Amino acid sequence: MVTALIFAGGTGQRMNASAKPKQFLELHGKPIILYTLEHFEGHPEIDNIVVVCLESWIAELKLWLKRYDFRKITRIVAGGPTGHESIYNGLKAMEAICQSEDIVLIHDGVRPLINKELITTNIAKVKECGTAITVEPVIESVIYSEQGDLINSVPERGRMYVAKAPQSFRYGVIWKLHQKAHKDGIVAVDSAHLCNMYGMELHMAISPPNNMKITAPADYYIFRALYEAKENQQILGI
Repeated sequence: MVTALIFAGGTGQRMNASAKPKQFLELHGKPIILYTLEHFEGHPEIDNIVVVCLESWIAELKLWLKRYDFRKITRIVAGGPTGHESIYNGLKAMEAICQSEDIVLIHDGVRPLINKELITTNIAKVKECGTAITVEPVIESVIYSEQGDLINSVPERGRMYVAKAPQSFRYGVIWKLHQKAHKDGIVAVDSAHLCNMYGMELHMAISPPNNMKITAPADYYIFRALYEAKENQQILGI
């Protein structure tokens, strides 16, 4: 069984949108999170979707899911104060529906420009290697600085990548790791970071272009432009 864990528990403070969290900002009358969920809802290999949402917005999310006739959502759980804790809550809720060898794809609710091929690649990579971390090659030099002033090194750009999502694993492995981190008091940036901290072997899945995360106001307008360009391409054949 393959489950998508979509975490959207953040308040979106960097968006300066006091009325709505970023995942509920709308494009053409539909919240961003629904654009993300549609990729997993429509994928033939995804069996279940678990959504981690701001507790105060769960009722609103359920209304949207009913309006757009989502069928694969099996759990909606309240998020935590950080993305790390939201993922923990989601993985915990999955205990009731997942076996250890099942596959879980962990994905940001505000990363709506993925595609079917990327989901397929993540699933295949986990079946083959046990893990799949979506990455994108960097297009500019990366600077490493220990103190935030002096440049300690400039790694070779051809070997540098940016971690994206989905980040995919066998359920039993990633859930055990998150439980250990919870016990040890460790908070990671994302699941790839957490796995690396514990010395776990990770394998890459190359991301398509524009797999962006919407965190700031400019990101929303870029998403809108890219989405509308894609729609025009499909409609007009350009």
